[in-house]
Amino acid sequence: QVHLVESGGGLVQVGGSLRLSCADSGRTFSTHAMGWFRQAPGKVREFVAAFVWSGGSTYYEDSVKGRFTISGDNARNTVYLQMNSLKPEDTAVYYCAATRGTVYTLYSLRGYESWGQGTQVTVSS
Repeated sequence: QVHLVESGGGLVQVGGSLRLSCADSGRTFSTHAMGWFRQAPGKVREFVAAFVWSGGSTYYEDSVKGRFTISGDNARNTVYLQMNSLKPEDTAVYYCAATRGTVYTLYSLRGYESWGQGTQVTVSS
C-alpha cells in the first residue's frame, strides 16, 4: 500500500528557493510515476510536475518550467521538487501523488491513485 509523506514546505521570500520531499513508504515495483500538484485558496488543484521511475522522464506545467526541477531517489523511495525563483503566485498547498499507471495522463488528477496530506508553501513579497 502506498503511503506518501511530504515535507519541506514553509515561508520564503520572492526569489527564494525551497525543496519539497515526498517519501513513498509503500513503494513497490508497480509504482509507475509520482507527481506534484498544488492548490491555492479558492482555486482548483493543478498539476505542477511529474517523474517517471523507469527512465526518469519528467513533465512540467508551463509556468514552472525553468524554475522547478523534479527528481527521484530510488534508494530512498523519495521524489523531490526543487523550487527556485519563487513567486507569490506559487503560494499554495503542495500535494504529492503516486500512480501505478492509469488511462489518464500524468497531467491529470485522475492519473493518480494515492495522495499525500499536503505541505504549505508561502511566498511573501
